[in-house]
Amino acid sequence: MIFYHLPGLFEFYELYKAFLPLFREHREYFYDWCEIGSIYGAPKDCIWGGGRVGFGDESPEKVAELLKKYGVSARLTFSNSLLCEEHLCDKKCNALCKLFGERFKGDSGVIVHSDLLLDYIRKNYPSFYFVSSTTKVLTDFELFKAELDRSDFRYVVPDFRLNKQFEKLFALAPEQKNKVEFLCNECCWFGCYDRKRCYENVSRKSLGEDCDDHVCVSPTASKGYRFSDAMKNPGFIGIQDIQNIYAPNGFSHFKIEGRSLGSALILEFLLYYMTRPEYQLKVREEIYLDSSLDLF
Repeated sequence: MIFYHLPGLFEFYELYKAFLPLFREHREYFYDWCEIGSIYGAPKDCIWGGGRVGFGDESPEKVAELLKKYGVSARLTFSNSLLCEEHLCDKKCNALCKLFGERFKGDSGVIVHSDLLLDYIRKNYPSFYFVSSTTKVLTDFELFKAELDRSDFRYVVPDFRLNKQFEKLFALAPEQKNKVEFLCNECCWFGCYDRKRCYENVSRKSLGEDCDDHVCVSPTASKGYRFSDAMKNPGFIGIQDIQNIYAPNGFSHFKIEGRSLGSALILEFLLYYMTRPEYQLKVREEIYLDSSLDLF
């Protein structure tokens, strides 16, 4: 079974409120070899947040209730890389940990960058599992292997530029392969040398620091995210790759990015990665005809 980890826990609540019942009640619309592993994200004004600046404003209670109803793991994206001791007492982030930790009782996770935060959450909210964030930019394969060997993490998300290092990936031990969670649809420039600074800029903004926006060094930065361009990325993982290369070699976890994108584009990811071609129009119509959704 392949498990997809989907973006927008707080950001795309309305989309998932329409999609999850469709996925559960009409399983014939979707590939039988895939399942939803988790939905991840963080609300706006969340100082522990990282990766992307959160903009979700949905009630955490409603979010937790929805995912609990459909048996989907919730992941809090707490991947800020610049946290200090003074930030650990934040009331909003602690309240989120309390709610999701108690509501899911071991079936919810936290995506982390900071070991300081990892230790704090593990001590105070022991029911969570942990995911090592792609914001660590693990492009050195030996450092990636060392991260896989850490007992702290259930999953590790490598930098997307390791996605096609097949000789090294296939040589991993089975227990290491079980922990790898590939980032499939990254549109970032494959040759980017400034990715860590980009993530640090997001961390500063999440902490409320007054700083300039990061200037992307990609030669095509002005185009923004386009799925058609992401598909041309050397690190892109498509469904044929998953079925014919990764799954037969022992990999089963795949992360879809997109927290900063719109609902319409997230729907395209759900259609491409999870929906049988003959049902894609039907699923799209079901979602688009939900009058509560603003897909643009």
